[in-house]
Amino acid sequence: MRFFKLFFLFVALVFTLGCSSSDAQTAQEKQTCPKCNMPLPKSNIHTAKLDANSKKHSFDDIGCLVLWAKEHDVALDGAKIEVFSNDTHKYIDAHKAHFTINEKTPMNYGFAAYEEQKADTIPINEVTLKMLRGEHMANPKIRKQILGN
Repeated sequence: MRFFKLFFLFVALVFTLGCSSSDAQTAQEKQTCPKCNMPLPKSNIHTAKLDANSKKHSFDDIGCLVLWAKEHDVALDGAKIEVFSNDTHKYIDAHKAHFTINEKTPMNYGFAAYEEQKADTIPINEVTLKMLRGEHMANPKIRKQILGN
């Protein structure tokens, strides 16, 4: 009987020590996009953040943010939105960002944010319209029209 008690104690100890706190922490640190459930890249490139209804949401692509906001009746006009800038590599106000329409992004929507003005860029309100209309690089017809092939 004493052997079984010791064996049970040993097994319980192994299970307790086998689940380290560092494993639990890395699982918490891995964020996923609430729209597409893809993991957010560690580099933050093409990511976007939205503060809505006292909650912060992080997205892997600005297109996911737009579609998620539409599904959850979140108005983007006055919302606090930050996008990761491709030129300065920091989060900037999306309402001040300049977006290109033809870049490779996680969900292939093609919208990439820049802090500095570039040729042929559009503001966030046009990104929103194009996303809701399906006028993005994930649409094969639009992709062909933009890329010309």
